[in-house]
Amino acid sequence: MSYTPPFKITTKLLNLVAAISEQVGALKASSLDASPQLRKQNRIKTITGTLAIEGNTLTEEQVTAVLEGKPVLGSVRELAEVQGAILAYEALPSFEANNIQHLLNAHKMMMADILVNAGTFRDKPVGIHKGKDVVHMAPPAHRVSGLMADLLEWMKNSDDHPLIVSTVFHYEFEFIHPFIDGNGRMGRLWQTLILSKWQLLFLSLPLESVIKDKQQGYYDALEQSDNAADCTPFLQFMLSVIAEALNINSVVKTPVNTTVNTPVNFERLKTPDAILKMIEANKDVIRQEMAVKIGKNIRTISRALKKLQDDERVKRVGSDKSGHWKIMD
Repeated sequence: MSYTPPFKITTKLLNLVAAISEQVGALKASSLDASPQLRKQNRIKTITGTLAIEGNTLTEEQVTAVLEGKPVLGSVRELAEVQGAILAYEALPSFEANNIQHLLNAHKMMMADILVNAGTFRDKPVGIHKGKDVVHMAPPAHRVSGLMADLLEWMKNSDDHPLIVSTVFHYEFEFIHPFIDGNGRMGRLWQTLILSKWQLLFLSLPLESVIKDKQQGYYDALEQSDNAADCTPFLQFMLSVIAEALNINSVVKTPVNTTVNTPVNFERLKTPDAILKMIEANKDVIRQEMAVKIGKNIRTISRALKKLQDDERVKRVGSDKSGHWKIMD
């Protein structure tokens, strides 16, 4: 390969990949795949979230109305952004992630009623500003086509896990900033596409909604990666977001108008208490998932589990591989 993006595979990243893979396996058999109503709700959350990050003020209710063809009060641009996002996300399963023409076609769908030159790479310099300061100056316009070709070639041939590949692509896409406008929503769209080629359930997962809830962390992770010339900080942030999105959807499986369990913020609990809460919710929970949700490393989790077992508060029933946890009275 002629180009390899700079990043490091850390222990934390490996733990995140393991935990996410475990969560994906559990969700594949859940109503996330089976319920058309839940898929629609999550698609609305996705579109509302990805546009809200870019300043769109339309609510989930308004986006729902646009999706259903009902009249909505809003600015011409905001309504056009919603219509474009609906078209792009509906067409997402038909795109090939490493096809540059498909990428351009998706941008045209997303931005056709907003940009005159939608569906073409930029021919002008662009920068990202924070107030009066330029925090990122994108590569010159004449390099965009070649950089994007290199990035897609790397993605096509990479042996890294799709969770890693999709997130590295997302970061590198934002770094290149190949379009005059719409780069943020396109980067998030294309990461979802790459993930969906690994597991279809990502087409139904409202990942962008969770990013919106952590918007400042999203920007900080991009900036930290820029400053380090290494996208590992962004990798760690995005994989944590994916794990959280999967965790939320493993709890919220019920249709509208039914009771929904509120996810526990395990990081705010003491490690033993957080472990006990997780075992209460899922006796098959694994150490890697505990580490991700509690925000501790595997050694800390293992020490806390041993202490709980020594104190006869929890018991392992069966083997480490096929057994489960039991809380003792």
